[in-house]
Amino acid sequence: MVLTAEDRRLLQASVGKLGCRLEDIGADALNRLLLVFPQSKTYFSHFNLSPGSKDIVHQGEKIGKALDSALKHLDDIRGTLSQLSDLHAYNLRVDPVNFQLLSKCFHVSLGVHLRNEYNATTCLAWDKFFEQVADVLSEKYR
Repeated sequence: MVLTAEDRRLLQASVGKLGCRLEDIGADALNRLLLVFPQSKTYFSHFNLSPGSKDIVHQGEKIGKALDSALKHLDDIRGTLSQLSDLHAYNLRVDPVNFQLLSKCFHVSLGVHLRNEYNATTCLAWDKFFEQVADVLSEKYR
């Protein structure tokens, strides 16, 4: 899916309205992923998986920073996330389905934080963005 100029504007506007860092949203989304999709815990067997643990917060921060970087480089998401794509495909061997599941959790976290600001058009813009991120992170599996 191609991000339109309006999609880009909505993404930037909603990030500005979050009232917290994207890293905090990453930790919240990761907590949700592990609770709602417990099969994803297999990739974090060496972590303390208690909600809010230092491990979850730290990993969530990494996820949030990667997404923040991708948002700042919307014209080169592939290049921006290339090393992360390699890491997930060749070292961690994360099932690409998990990128889609984490996207769903991000939608919930964004909705909680943005409330009324997370309307249908903003949700669609984020969905397009998450689809691009998931495609980049999954492409090395082919």
